[in-house]
Amino acid sequence: MTRVRFAPSPTGSLHVGSVLTAVANRRFADERGGTFVLRIDDTDPTRVEPGAEAAILRDLEWLGIGWDEGPLRQSERLERHREAAAELLETGAATREEDGAVRFRGDPRPTLLRTDGTATYHLASVVDDADQGITHVIRGKDHLANARLHGALARALGVEPPEYVHHGLLVGADGTKLSKRHGGLSLAELRDLGIPAEAVRRYLEELGLPRGDVHLDEVRIRRLAVEALAALPDEELAARAGVDPSLAPVLRGARDLLEARELARLVTEAPPPSTDSPETLARFRELRAAAGVLDEQGARGLVDSVRAAGGDLKALRAALTGRERGPELWAVVLALPSEEALRRTAG
Repeated sequence: MTRVRFAPSPTGSLHVGSVLTAVANRRFADERGGTFVLRIDDTDPTRVEPGAEAAILRDLEWLGIGWDEGPLRQSERLERHREAAAELLETGAATREEDGAVRFRGDPRPTLLRTDGTATYHLASVVDDADQGITHVIRGKDHLANARLHGALARALGVEPPEYVHHGLLVGADGTKLSKRHGGLSLAELRDLGIPAEAVRRYLEELGLPRGDVHLDEVRIRRLAVEALAALPDEELAARAGVDPSLAPVLRGARDLLEARELARLVTEAPPPSTDSPETLARFRELRAAAGVLDEQGARGLVDSVRAAGGDLKALRAALTGRERGPELWAVVLALPSEEALRRTAG
């Protein structure tokens, strides 16, 4: 059976470049009826940030990337890593240095155990892949140089290495790999920008397993965000924006959830009194008072009636929201209680 793994280091929220690997592994497993293992690469305590593992789990859950096994922590397998290093020392495949570190024989001679006895990425990854039955290692091409070493290390331990698949990287404008140090967008930052998870997931799925490097296309993510929000039912859209479901029509057309919240605020927060176009406002009040409870058709018809009477719709919008532009005017009329609409247009 196909078994793949995603093994992020707990150094904070995942960035878009690393999540490309997670999405690729999840799809690869799903297409083959396989298993996706989540493994936390935390063997180097100097790089572990408090709360980072929880942030990783939150990021994956936000994107809808589930895991079938895990999270497994490599730091909990220290004794197994030391056992493997001892096997390599016994067979002569590794040597112990004067400082206590263990190195693999060959050129180059990578460190397998640090002087404090903890395993490096090379040893921990190979041992855990073997013990956990990983059949395919799907990762960025920045690991391409490790494939030969990891294969040799696996064979020195008496196991057949998994198949290594390397994909192109997401890169920034300067052509270098996206990373936290590079300033690559993290999922936490995208959430803070109001980008829905569906847009990020779809963007990464469109990339698939790129053969070459791909420049991060934030414009494309923004376009997908508009489509994702437009596809949400009213109640879900309102819930994502954190507003009452009655405001859902006002949110339509928002490019992200931040803008959706701002559109809702235009309705929920009363603007300063307006004295522009008193005739338009008087006509609106007359029609609104007579209309009673409105549905969408009634709200549209009321706005059409104001327009047909030569009303200044910009002035009406300004009176209702404090802005000359914003949500569809009928949606604003529909969202506002009759009493509040009348109060805002009273001048």
